[in-house]
Amino acid sequence: MTKNQISAPLRVPPAAPAEAAAFFAARLAFQADVSDVHSALESGDPGFVLIDSRADAAWAQGHVPGAVHLPTADIPARAAKLLDPAVPVITYCWGPGCDGATRAALALARLGFQVKEMIGGIEYWTREGLPVADTDGGVRRAPVDPLTAPPGSPDCAC
Repeated sequence: MTKNQISAPLRVPPAAPAEAAAFFAARLAFQADVSDVHSALESGDPGFVLIDSRADAAWAQGHVPGAVHLPTADIPARAAKLLDPAVPVITYCWGPGCDGATRAALALARLGFQVKEMIGGIEYWTREGLPVADTDGGVRRAPVDPLTAPPGSPDCAC
């Protein structure tokens, strides 16, 4: 690259600091990562309800221990019976290639719930070696994928 060329990532310049701060604050208001969700659940008093929005077969395949199973299609009929509107909700689905948790969060927000989406979904939960429950009450952990978290560490410490 010559002195006067702009690198590809900077062809569109970064936003002004105040705009960037607003954008990143908004992202954190809408999303939570699997490590933070896990830590909060482990505390015993997370301050939210975790919703698995996947269908029955996916839930049976494995889910986050302590999550409530509420498939997206069932939210309009069942959310008011299962959830307290005063308690925030965090949704998850398969993973970053799936909009299921986003659709569930939208449905819950439209019903008046405070809601966030767990980015990474069950895929990154599993890849980080966090516990996965099955419908028989068993819990298993996959080995940590070193591309998602440091092996032997409880989180990425970010």
